[in-house]
Amino acid sequence: MSTTSTSEQEGPARPETPDVSGAYPRLTDEQVMTLSRFGTRRRVPKGSALFCEGDRDCDFFVILEGLVSVRQSDRESQLIAVHGPGRFLGDLSLLTGQTIYVTAIAEEDAEVLAVSVQRLQEAVLEDPVLGDLILRAFLVRRSLHAGTGAGLRIVGSRYSSDSRRIRDFASRNRIPHRWVDLEEDPEAEGVLRRLGVTPEETPVVIWKGEHVLRNPSNADLATLIGLRAAPARDAYDLVIVGAGPAGLAAAVYGASEGLSSLVLDAVATGGQAVTSSQIENYLGFPAGISGAELADRAVVQARKFGASFIVPGEAVSLRDSEGYHVIGLSEGEDVTAHAVILATGVQYRRLDVPGLDRFEGSSIYYAATESEAQMCGGDPVTVVGGGNSAGQAALFLSRRSSAVNLVIRHHELHRDMSRYLADRIERTPRIRVWRDCEVHRLEGDLALDSVVLKEVEGDRTHVVKSSALFVLVGSKPRTAWLEDRIELDERGYVLTGVTSRCGTLFETDTPGVFAVGDVRSGSVKRVASAVGEGAMAVRLVHEFLESAGRR
Repeated sequence: MSTTSTSEQEGPARPETPDVSGAYPRLTDEQVMTLSRFGTRRRVPKGSALFCEGDRDCDFFVILEGLVSVRQSDRESQLIAVHGPGRFLGDLSLLTGQTIYVTAIAEEDAEVLAVSVQRLQEAVLEDPVLGDLILRAFLVRRSLHAGTGAGLRIVGSRYSSDSRRIRDFASRNRIPHRWVDLEEDPEAEGVLRRLGVTPEETPVVIWKGEHVLRNPSNADLATLIGLRAAPARDAYDLVIVGAGPAGLAAAVYGASEGLSSLVLDAVATGGQAVTSSQIENYLGFPAGISGAELADRAVVQARKFGASFIVPGEAVSLRDSEGYHVIGLSEGEDVTAHAVILATGVQYRRLDVPGLDRFEGSSIYYAATESEAQMCGGDPVTVVGGGNSAGQAALFLSRRSSAVNLVIRHHELHRDMSRYLADRIERTPRIRVWRDCEVHRLEGDLALDSVVLKEVEGDRTHVVKSSALFVLVGSKPRTAWLEDRIELDERGYVLTGVTSRCGTLFETDTPGVFAVGDVRSGSVKRVASAVGEGAMAVRLVHEFLESAGRR
């Protein structure tokens, strides 16, 4: 526990922050008693820090006496919340091993119960209700911290492709951050001048108010916040390539059944599911669940059982070596495994229209999450696509944008879209469906100003005002790195269950290499199906390892 002092604590103690969203629940006396058997009591003098922004491997703290404030410890020392007896500190980073994004300071002399993460896991096994309460609070806090601008600050131009890359990486990995736009934010130049950074050196990432990374790579940023670590062993029982729903399910079941399991992903955990603001047809969540929350819950669960993650960890090659499978990574590392599950999923297709390349760094999006919605503000936008992803995006964006134009090439909205989505879209006043149309041309100067639509039958065009174009027009498998190594079908999807050694549904033509989820030829492209396939494949991995004498 840190004993760092601060002068911020002068004056009367601040009032406790009310809990209006489930982020700051108060533990019952019984729950505190349960946790007390797994932790130790500590006195914390006024002005001392329990943990600081940038720390890792912190304890879980329950406040027994006094008040503790949570703040972002940058130059402005932004206050986020104040907690009193019965409340607990921390957020999702505590469970994922990432860097802490906030600082906790005693507002007055206090007493806390300190519980290590390992002991906390033992406590919640004894009381699952307590475990669910803590996890749910941590998830909501992460969302609130992102909304208040806690964490990183990203400074750059909205027209810079590197700014877009860094923002996308932060958004996809649910990293709390604040975007400072050189084009619009009046404080941007002052921030850069204070840190000795010229506009030409942007984009930059500012960490803890002073530490500056000039145009960092995704790997550099991931290392800074604790997302990326080196492989922990010479050979894993199981390496899972891809951290979408299928890969995460395989990680949970593989690690929980005793397999040393490593998960690789080129961008972020969650895969394409993270781009869904609300998944309403997934079993067990009648009110729906966001793709981000589903992914975060799965990551916590997999880590609890001992699974390891390397993100970003882009697989670029697969080869055999002395009976092992060796996966080469883009950063020059190799990872060795007895068995491999391919769960690389798919990537969205691009439109072949004039102007796309010019606007791709600033106005073209392939997902509709909170981050993209904030970038667009309240301006009108256009969504292209007739499937469920496009429908979910249109509904989500209609909450923020003044108008949403949904463009489909056919006439019947429910042809490729779930009926419940199509019905809801037709009842939403802010969404206009352009049937039998396609994108013909993009217009604008530095950023997109309008989209020109053309009717499929005939030459009639329509100019639609739009500050952003969301392209959700189907997908292609992420298998280019597997060509000439694993048998693929004519569309590039991985073939399984036909020429494999034992003929199992998910095994490829290479013994010990399996494929699940969207990347597998013939799979059902749904979250629930992907989760099921990931779980089932682990049983086949066990059978392979036993037959090969490796268990």
